[in-house]
Amino acid sequence: MIRKIAILGAGESGTGTAILARKQGLDVWVSDHGRIKDQYRKLLADHQIPFEEGTHSPGKIMEADEVMKSPGIPETSAIVKSLREKNIAVVSEIEFAGRYTSAKKICITGSNGKTTTTTLIWHILKKAGMNVALAGNIGQSFALQVAEKDRDVFVIEISSFQLDDMYSFRADIAVLLNITPDHLDRYGYDMQRYVGSKMKIIQNQKKTDCLIYCRDDEIIRNELEKTNYPGKLYPFSIAEKKGQGAWLEDEKLFIETPNTTFNMDIHDLALMGRHNTYNSMAAGIAASILKIRKEVIRESLSDFQGVEHRLEKVIKVHGIEFINDSKATNVNSAWYALESMNAPVVWIAGGVDKGNDYAPLGELVRKKVKAIVCLGKDNRKIHERFTGLVPIIVDASSMSEAVRTAYFLAKKNDVVLLSPACASFDLFDNYEDRGRQFKQSVRNL
Repeated sequence: MIRKIAILGAGESGTGTAILARKQGLDVWVSDHGRIKDQYRKLLADHQIPFEEGTHSPGKIMEADEVMKSPGIPETSAIVKSLREKNIAVVSEIEFAGRYTSAKKICITGSNGKTTTTTLIWHILKKAGMNVALAGNIGQSFALQVAEKDRDVFVIEISSFQLDDMYSFRADIAVLLNITPDHLDRYGYDMQRYVGSKMKIIQNQKKTDCLIYCRDDEIIRNELEKTNYPGKLYPFSIAEKKGQGAWLEDEKLFIETPNTTFNMDIHDLALMGRHNTYNSMAAGIAASILKIRKEVIRESLSDFQGVEHRLEKVIKVHGIEFINDSKATNVNSAWYALESMNAPVVWIAGGVDKGNDYAPLGELVRKKVKAIVCLGKDNRKIHERFTGLVPIIVDASSMSEAVRTAYFLAKKNDVVLLSPACASFDLFDNYEDRGRQFKQSVRNL
């Protein structure tokens, strides 16, 4: 029986968990090693939740029956190591909040495309008139929404860091988009550990549940062969038709589930590019499983506006198109962005390297990129990989400098693409801050 909970980190997930825990009558203590943002400090104060900042006081934390660790805190943190040594349970916000809702949970993970697919599924269900909320690694925390206004359905984006500390949580519908190298610095540069984390999306699923997955992803196929998955499998593929799920045929997207058979022209999809075809397939299957009308699915896949910082067109300046793809925090995301470009590219890349292997980008970069502007404190690996493939590689120490430099290197009908392939924490608060600074710098030209 849990009576005391300590919460590490007072950001979106930590504050939301604290409010839900207090509502459930638990003794709550919040500890943040950094400075708590004003909006979260006010929420904690309004709910009379005690907290500390600038330190982790082991005494109070170690008294807890359970600890909720915010996803940004690594296992190497001294306080987390102490908790593990004392066998004090450490859980994620998703694990904790999932105990207090009976809503249907559609859970999306993958190395790339999570936010777009999560938002697209939410868009379809909302248009269909369902009592649905968007949660998890996007927008308002799952825990806070469960505390304040429970829903019939939650569409939840779940990162590998959140999956790591999930144990009894169960997804009614799991969506696994892809698995490519990412966050390897958090997994001891062991790809299999990262893969294992992603595969936790299907843990605890039952015969009545289902998994929507990319059949074109070799890692996912191999991992599924190792499991005796109890539920219904819905693969999606642009290469072949394999039972019920989604596939392409004669420039049309087909979706088949026990409830419906549906097709639409791929040129009518709001989101263009191969990666977005996958995202649309996954969202369409999820909606079909939930018996959403074909007309609503078709209309939603056609009018979806996309998400901020993901291949977001900013403005044209003297015929040069500026595109904000700040959410591309790994190599695979940058690959998709470059692959979808149809004009010469000045590529702004760099940041905190998470164990990146840039080799898969080599041929695309050689064909499509005319210049690289490196934005980060350590750009050595980018220089080493692409020198000889790209005639111009320069460094910039701020976003405004990177944008000005890219503008001068580009000409009419070129594209300036911010698609960093790296995390943002060397120069920015997060990828949103990086993207907004990019857009502001473009408008300042």
